[in-house]
Amino acid sequence: MPVAASAIYFLNLRGDVLINRLYRDDVGGNMVDAFRTHIMQTKELGTCPVRQIGGCSFLYMRISNVYIVIVVSSNANVACAFKFVVEAVALFKSYFGGAFDEDAIRNNFVLIYELLDEIMDFGYPQNLSPEILKLYITQEGVRSPFSSKPSEKPVPNATLQVTGAVGWRREGLVYKKNEVFLDIVESVNLLMSSKGSVLRCDVTGKILMKCFLSGMPDLKLGLNDKIGLEKESQLKSRPAKSGKTIELDDVTFHQCVNLTRFNSEKTVSFVPPDGEFELMKYRITEGVNLPFRVLPTIKELGRTRMEVNVKVKSVFGAKMFALGVVVKVPVPKQTAKASFQVTSGRAKYNASIDCLVWKIRKFPGQTESTMSAEVELISTMAEKKPWTRPPIQMEFQVPMFTASGLRVRFLKVWEKSGYNTVEWVRYITKAGSYEIRC
Repeated sequence: MPVAASAIYFLNLRGDVLINRLYRDDVGGNMVDAFRTHIMQTKELGTCPVRQIGGCSFLYMRISNVYIVIVVSSNANVACAFKFVVEAVALFKSYFGGAFDEDAIRNNFVLIYELLDEIMDFGYPQNLSPEILKLYITQEGVRSPFSSKPSEKPVPNATLQVTGAVGWRREGLVYKKNEVFLDIVESVNLLMSSKGSVLRCDVTGKILMKCFLSGMPDLKLGLNDKIGLEKESQLKSRPAKSGKTIELDDVTFHQCVNLTRFNSEKTVSFVPPDGEFELMKYRITEGVNLPFRVLPTIKELGRTRMEVNVKVKSVFGAKMFALGVVVKVPVPKQTAKASFQVTSGRAKYNASIDCLVWKIRKFPGQTESTMSAEVELISTMAEKKPWTRPPIQMEFQVPMFTASGLRVRFLKVWEKSGYNTVEWVRYITKAGSYEIRC
């Protein structure tokens, strides 16, 4: 992996170096002079966060009244470098009581140097978890609210958490009721033509978990993804079960997931963090089940009138329903007023966004609703430009429905004490960019 930093500098708004740390010998200590001369003094700080000067690259970010500048001379991982800066600032804030500015840096030189030595080694980021670092870097920081509190865990346990595979979870957690909440939240992105044909469609989803489990549990999650089911049938030497399978694209996992086991067995195995976290993200481009079909008809009757008819059909199950359905139909800027007829919900003209806004609080499945509107336009003597007809936009939320068809086949919890666990699974589909041309 490319390095993330050869040196890091903390500068104030005048360009004075507050503190710096050199991690590699491939850059000189005076490289910050080039940053001041070629970037700060030329007023180009807001143009691009990555600049190349000579043989070095400067990656910088402003936090409050402090510029954090990372210097590298080799092929650096820019995303990793900026992620390091964000995590480092969060770490400093936890030590400084929530503040990170020039005064906080000046008052905590020794503590910052100690933290910089721990969170990066030879240009490679290390552990930046405040919960772990506070176990063995106990120096008091200015305005630090936790410095007077006793340590919750003895220092020797920090070594296991830093070097082991479960640095995101501390030992000794105990709950009276062991529960796991799992939410599959999907956003549908659609672009549909005025004739009803789909021009672009995909689903972006994420699996959110909230764990209240005692001890150090090991969880295993099974989904109805095609590759995982095929791998499971190979390992068990039996044909795969019939049913809908999906293909997941662009999958990213939380650091707690055992990637080695996922690559070999295609199963999501992990020791979860305590509380709420995002287990994984994914994208679906094939076989998307659209929750709604929208059929618009817009007629321009001369220069002063328009007729708008919109029919919305729900194509999910009859026992399901959508909440907070909003349909926004664009109209010309010279709209004066509009009169409506709707089969359900309420509609009005919103002049601030130049749209007819149709709201339905609860939309049952396998039903349809229509909105008809007569729009009056202001007649002007000036030459009228042709109306571009922006697309209709839609907002909604459908509980217990997934546009991708993703389903949780099982969620197993194993812990050496053998306690019983209650698992809760919920599905939610929302509108991301749901647009229909008219």
